[in-house]
Amino acid sequence: MGTWGFFIGFAAVSLYGPATKFFQEQMHLSGLALGLLVAAPQLTGSLLRIPFGAWVDRVGGRLPMLTLLALSLVGMWGLVFILLTAKTLTAAAYPIIVMFGFLSGCGVASFSVGIPQVSYWYPQSRQGTVLGAYGGIGNLAPGIFTLLLPYAIASWGLAGSYFAWFGFLLAGTGLYAWLARDAYFFQLRQQGYDSDAARRIAREYGQELFPNEHVWQAVITAAEDTRTWGLVALYFVSFGGFLALTAWFPTYWTNLHHMDVKSAAMLGGLGFSLLAAIVRVFGGMLSERIGGARTAILAFIGVLVGALLLTYTTNFQSALAGELLIALGMGVGNAAVFKMVPQFVPEAVGGAAGLVGGLGALGGFLIPPFLGAVVDALGTSGYAGGFFAYIVLAIMAVAVSVYFWRLDGSATAQAGTSATPKTS
Repeated sequence: MGTWGFFIGFAAVSLYGPATKFFQEQMHLSGLALGLLVAAPQLTGSLLRIPFGAWVDRVGGRLPMLTLLALSLVGMWGLVFILLTAKTLTAAAYPIIVMFGFLSGCGVASFSVGIPQVSYWYPQSRQGTVLGAYGGIGNLAPGIFTLLLPYAIASWGLAGSYFAWFGFLLAGTGLYAWLARDAYFFQLRQQGYDSDAARRIAREYGQELFPNEHVWQAVITAAEDTRTWGLVALYFVSFGGFLALTAWFPTYWTNLHHMDVKSAAMLGGLGFSLLAAIVRVFGGMLSERIGGARTAILAFIGVLVGALLLTYTTNFQSALAGELLIALGMGVGNAAVFKMVPQFVPEAVGGAAGLVGGLGALGGFLIPPFLGAVVDALGTSGYAGGFFAYIVLAIMAVAVSVYFWRLDGSATAQAGTSATPKTS
């Protein structure tokens, strides 16, 4: 159920991206306004990760997840109401559409709630398997919805499509509320047991992981470590970039390459979002074999090459190759960064994970408006030129990854030196 809650909430990443053509035609949006629209769900989905992830350690995952899904339902219903009652959308409706995007995006923050909710149910020996399944399945949602939404719009219209999405989210939230349960420790706390008694009884039932009672202190400790901010920068490029391009690629293919909406959604959903989600699993395996920092270097070199292709050519084959390279690089990079978190910030893993996941995901909100502003400045060619931002970000990420690789090498060398006995 933790995976299910994440799946239905995380789909909001694709709330506006596949439908941008319809909003752009009706409201006559500039590139900047269009970029802000597709990015709107990512803002709340990023910023709410930290407080809601911390809240799980207080009350368990069920209440925080239901709160996020309820907020997302309010946003979806508001969007449906506007589309059903307004005969035509005008520029005056734009702020309201964006506001409902902010609300709908609350479900995107379910990532940080589902991770601890799932973790507390399983022993240490199964954490890698269950969290890999959790992340892999949940991350499929944006790609699937990017594929489906244009077909739904063609059959039911814009209002009917979002009404169907609202119905799916409502039914999914009801299913979660009916079946989801918190781990034993939280159930016992709700029954009135103190923390010590709850831990003792929960251990008898097999629970091995327990919440940290000093959650915010872990966040503060992590924030004081400069390595945390290096990891935030890497995740900003990989996962923030993934969120941004999941929303932006349908617009790119439609407006620069003049594809129909369904074909653009196919390329954005299959060629980017689903590929990046699936390859994240293999990125974790590669990180285990050669280390997170080395994996990150390779991943961001892939992003760099892909961005170069997308920036300096409008040839379809080259652009498609660039998209695929960026998808591979970002998917592998996402896995590599979270492999590096416990390695480089071992004294505050939970706090660092919250900051990396929350602030790094802000890239999904900040990058699309920039891409839209480039379109406003350069015209249609700006859809290609905007990817210059990813060239800069990828170079920065490679440099930071090399720093972590050298840091890792220095630590290994020091460990080896200290372990070698002195001889005369």
